[in-house]
Amino acid sequence: MRILYAAIDQVVPGTLGGSTHVQAVAEGLAALGHDVHVAVRAGAPNRRRESLPTRPAEAATWHDIGTPFGSPNLRLLRRGRVRALAMALSPDVVIERYHNFGGEGLLAARAVGARTVLEVNAPVVDYPGSPKRTVDRLLVAEPMRRWREWQCRTADLIVTTDRAILPPDTPAAKVIETEWGADTVRFHPGAVGPVPFARQPGELIAVFAGAFRAWHGVGHLVEAMAALERRGSPWRAVLIGDGPERAGLEARVAAERLTRVAFTGSLPYDAMPAALAAADVGVAPFDPDAHAPLQRGFYWSPLKVFEYMASGRPVVAPALPRLRAILGAGGGEGEAGVLYDRAAPGALAAALDTMDDADRRRRLGAAARARAEQHFSWAAHCRALAAAIAAMRATPPGHAE
Repeated sequence: MRILYAAIDQVVPGTLGGSTHVQAVAEGLAALGHDVHVAVRAGAPNRRRESLPTRPAEAATWHDIGTPFGSPNLRLLRRGRVRALAMALSPDVVIERYHNFGGEGLLAARAVGARTVLEVNAPVVDYPGSPKRTVDRLLVAEPMRRWREWQCRTADLIVTTDRAILPPDTPAAKVIETEWGADTVRFHPGAVGPVPFARQPGELIAVFAGAFRAWHGVGHLVEAMAALERRGSPWRAVLIGDGPERAGLEARVAAERLTRVAFTGSLPYDAMPAALAAADVGVAPFDPDAHAPLQRGFYWSPLKVFEYMASGRPVVAPALPRLRAILGAGGGEGEAGVLYDRAAPGALAAALDTMDDADRRRRLGAAARARAEQHFSWAAHCRALAAAIAAMRATPPGHAE
């Protein structure tokens, strides 16, 4: 099967979750024997084509298209280039990574008679109080809502983390609900390589890897570390990543003279397996109250959690239903980590206090690795996706417009 994967607002290779996702899905489908072509933005200085992933002949082929000025809101301006690529390739299937202002992959598929898959990992439906919804209503015809609903109607298959973020009239038969995943070959407990921190004798390392944005909750980890440092805890936090919250947190750490919080900045993705394997626990201190779209529920399928698990590291996270299910949780402890009540003062620090015992960390870490291999690998995700696409192609195309 020849597949065109349109994800032109994503930078590959890159350090963000979307970049990881696109590369993993493309490589996973190619590893199953499919001829996969991916339209992305090349992720290196000057956006040189050579910066795209170099892979063996049997793996995915990468095409540097990208959005004007790097803006996903301008994706449709590249519809001619995506259509030309589709005309040259004659794909059997076009997968498009959803965006409210996307649709270029779906239009290209229509031009060449290909079947379509819409990959949805952000809400299609507006959340209460959405500014976008207000603007849409002022435009009377609600063009943004109509366009994104057209995308969902047009797609033959929708793959998503949560049906609740789709329009309510989306037929259940064309939806596959699944988690994303981790590369369980690359991420494993024995991963070696340069590590961006040094461990002092008797020190325990809690790692955070991700975006420094309010809803990722890294500020809660800094607050917990301040409390732990005051009482002489052996825990030290290593914070990997970047984002708008980073400068403020660095200033806070300096002002409070915290000595047990280290910032590495963003790391190349190839450096991440060794960094996670060198830690003792992975922390995912999400704060859904800080992100208005999460009013509709915690729809994220968190890559950091899967990569912690694949690295054989127990996970410390808030007791949200989705995270409880991922960690196999019962009560306050799951098979793969510890959940805390994010509304309780000092709960994150207390959860880390419970992880001082090495035997407990080993037990939870082994369970985390086993769950990642069994349920949350990109290989498993791609097998399920390929099977759903094959089943979709075996049925006549719908007539929805």
